[in-house]
Amino acid sequence: MTDSTAIDARIVQLNQRLKVARLGLQVERRGQKLSLRGTLPPRPGSDRLRSHQQRISLDIPATAAGLKQVEQTAKVIAAQLIQDTFDWRDYLPLVGGGRLHQMDLAEKLDAFEQHFLAQSHTADMASVKTTWKKAYAPYLNKLGAIAQARNFTLTEAIYATVQSTPNNSRSRQVCCTALNALAEFLNLELPTPLKSLWGTYSPSRTQMRRLPSDEEIVRAIAQIPNPNWRFVYGIMATYGLRNHEVFFCDYSALEQGNSEATVEVLPTTKTGQHEVWPFYPEWVEQFNLREICLPPVNTDLTQTTLQRIGQQVTAQFRRYKLPFSPYDLRHAWAVRTIHFGLPDTVAAQMMGHSVAIHNRTYHRWITRRDQQQAVASALSQSQMSWQG
Repeated sequence: MTDSTAIDARIVQLNQRLKVARLGLQVERRGQKLSLRGTLPPRPGSDRLRSHQQRISLDIPATAAGLKQVEQTAKVIAAQLIQDTFDWRDYLPLVGGGRLHQMDLAEKLDAFEQHFLAQSHTADMASVKTTWKKAYAPYLNKLGAIAQARNFTLTEAIYATVQSTPNNSRSRQVCCTALNALAEFLNLELPTPLKSLWGTYSPSRTQMRRLPSDEEIVRAIAQIPNPNWRFVYGIMATYGLRNHEVFFCDYSALEQGNSEATVEVLPTTKTGQHEVWPFYPEWVEQFNLREICLPPVNTDLTQTTLQRIGQQVTAQFRRYKLPFSPYDLRHAWAVRTIHFGLPDTVAAQMMGHSVAIHNRTYHRWITRRDQQQAVASALSQSQMSWQG
């Protein structure tokens, strides 16, 4: 009797046990692999609306050990079908191969990373990788370490990882976002939604510190002896750019003496292509920004990241002992546009973020502007009424 014949004979015996147990599934051998067949819900993307006969390819070898594994899998799937918790995503091949139900935690985290990078709907892979490295990887690494050190289940490890971050902090919110995305990828239903653990952190709280005045910004540029880094400072102050965006702009309008003096942020950056106008326009000439002279920073994103490029700008601000951070220049630019009366939708677009984020971040200044306008309008109407 050949090995295949012996395996087939054992499959017949196994299927008889599954039939007696009324699991509704049968084992099939396809080449050197084992599959399950039964009445299953429609696959993702299917036009079918009702359950029908389908095959689950399990990538389990047609061996004696494989038969034991497929029998256990059949019992799990049968229970999921009864409880209406069966999800095809647990059993379909992932990017890079493999199936979730066969993976340990480390393999699942690797699969999630590949999924995250593959599913990002943007051509800017450098920005996607930066987001992964900065916002996701630290908390997923901590999750893996906690699960291993404390012998926790995945759900226990997720909550422990969240609780390891400070209450009402940005890191708590970023952690919850990353782990919630992981749970969704793994089809893991958490008893307590992670959003309920976010706390009361708001980006607007970070803006309560005093921003530099326009006069302070003009004075501080004199502390930078290097003309290249003086240009970086001037561009950020005048256009509200992010640290790394300075190195990924089309400055042709400036060089050609365009009266509008706009700067075009290229799609290579974190939030894609957008055009920015100067506030104040007179700073273009005052800071000599028509002479483009960027410092020699490596911008090859196959060798570096947007985050590292941005960190070099921060390092230079510290080197020259500037009294505020690069992002203070950006926030000061945003508040300046509010005082100028620039519509929030336009300012948000120039800053490369959503209107919701813009309004939340600069809420107190926007509220103050709207209050001033309302008071001015009310006083004007009152004065006209009095004169009438």
